[in-house]
Amino acid sequence: MNCIKIHSDLRKVGKIFSEHGFKAYLVGGAVRDAIMKKEESDWDLATDARPEEVQAIFRRVIPTGIAHGTVTIHIFGREIETTTFRTESDYSDGRHPDKVAYAATIQEDLSRRDFTMNAIAASLENGELIDPFGGIADIEQKTIRTVGSALERFAEDGLRPVRAIRFAGQLGFSIEKSTMEAISKPEILKKTQGISVERFRDEFCKMLKTQKPSVCLKLMEQTGIMDMFIPQFKICRGCIQNDGRGFHEFDVADHIFYACDGAPKDNLIVRLAAFFHDIGKPECRSTEKIADGSTLIHFHGHETESAKKAREVMKHLKFSNEEIERTTHLVKEHMFYYQSCWGDAAVRRFIIRVGIDNFEDLVQLRLADIYGMHRIPLQEGSPSYLGLAELKGRINKTMEEKQALGLKDLAVNGGDLIKEGIPAGKKMGAILNELFEAVTESPAMNKKETLLEVARNIYREKYS
Repeated sequence: MNCIKIHSDLRKVGKIFSEHGFKAYLVGGAVRDAIMKKEESDWDLATDARPEEVQAIFRRVIPTGIAHGTVTIHIFGREIETTTFRTESDYSDGRHPDKVAYAATIQEDLSRRDFTMNAIAASLENGELIDPFGGIADIEQKTIRTVGSALERFAEDGLRPVRAIRFAGQLGFSIEKSTMEAISKPEILKKTQGISVERFRDEFCKMLKTQKPSVCLKLMEQTGIMDMFIPQFKICRGCIQNDGRGFHEFDVADHIFYACDGAPKDNLIVRLAAFFHDIGKPECRSTEKIADGSTLIHFHGHETESAKKAREVMKHLKFSNEEIERTTHLVKEHMFYYQSCWGDAAVRRFIIRVGIDNFEDLVQLRLADIYGMHRIPLQEGSPSYLGLAELKGRINKTMEEKQALGLKDLAVNGGDLIKEGIPAGKKMGAILNELFEAVTESPAMNKKETLLEVARNIYREKYS
């Protein structure tokens, strides 16, 4: 391949550069994606124009990283990150260069990049490709290889090994042997350990959003990166679950990996919950000898321990409070067991406990958990499938009937009770909770006069 197609807007940008005597090239992921004939990604440019010169020739330019030669051009409704040709040296913090020097050519600029597949440039004029490090061949062979020495590239930036693993899962590429070996070297692991937890978290989330997260997760475990950032996972490896009853084929670690594969790709919260849903199993493992001499394996209460560990890991990785609460709630509730004999009040209690907004996510987590047992999706018409379908139907019916599922749905409120002589405070709160319990058991009671009479009786008998 000698060239790629250049978008008309980019051609116009290139023309502005050339009219002012400068060169500009499309670089990075957009070039790689174009070679792979994938949907276009964000545009990044490399140019021989200095940041102040870029600011002079375009109407709206934001100095997003001017210390490193980077500005962002706002044009045609787009944001185009533009960096002056540069070389870098001395990465004392294992992440950022101590010295940045402007370079004379695009070839010099490409030499500082991480992987050959990302070290290709395209002319904005005609799309001609500049590929000094064999990136096109590596893309065609689906290979991730560093530009030059893997040890040197990874020693410069501790995030690069994590990115290599993420790219492997994202692109379906394999990591070249010497590149892979370098990731596990003690000196490189030490560099990687020095990156911020936020940067690791962002890469981890991108891994979970890939088609098959198990690819990245296994590589993280094999290289030792998982141990550094999520040490709670380590004891899941080798924790046997298969006791002959057919529930589980894999140990806890692989089951977690495959459950992530079985969760919906576009739902990060469910994929996070799939990763954490059984992480507490090793601490809860027990065995039981039964009459026929065989041994049963149990994990009683593992959902509570898993939710606790999930919260611990997610707080350390600085996830948002909302992400932590939603994920840990799903983990804690993932062992729900519906039976047709549930009464309507039991269905209402389930909705109240789980939260109607979380139900679909909880079903998706259950389906992911089932997938992770044997890497087979839940079969349509199976008992579990029919049970979930029945539960969904009963929940939909409850919602259609607009039954009380929270204090706000009661036919009375605090103001009504105050008019009856019941003072605000803990006693009123307790009475409202009792009224809600009564309505949960018998929705027909949710009438103002009925509830006021019950409230008066409770107050008289318990508090006056």
